[in-house]
Amino acid sequence: MTAIEGARLRLRASPGDRLVVRGHHLGEQDRDGEILAVLGEHGRPPYLIRWSDDGHVSRLFPGSDASVEHFATHDTTDASVGDSRREART
Repeated sequence: MTAIEGARLRLRASPGDRLVVRGHHLGEQDRDGEILAVLGEHGRPPYLIRWSDDGHVSRLFPGSDASVEHFATHDTTDASVGDSRREART
């Protein structure tokens, strides 16, 4: 197993969490976004992310340079696309 595969197995998230991707080069800023939906099983990638810098929404398989900041204010049972859509309708 590669380091990237290992990081993906350890990474767990829920909708509403914040994903942070660290800059790779000196002076390069970190990039972050809100996890809108978890497309993998049990909180694992891929994730649907809304990037905070430009509002763009993309599907992402994070690498070893990514981390998740968990927030206690969201419901951890809503970990699928279907649940995320249900929340948006209410």
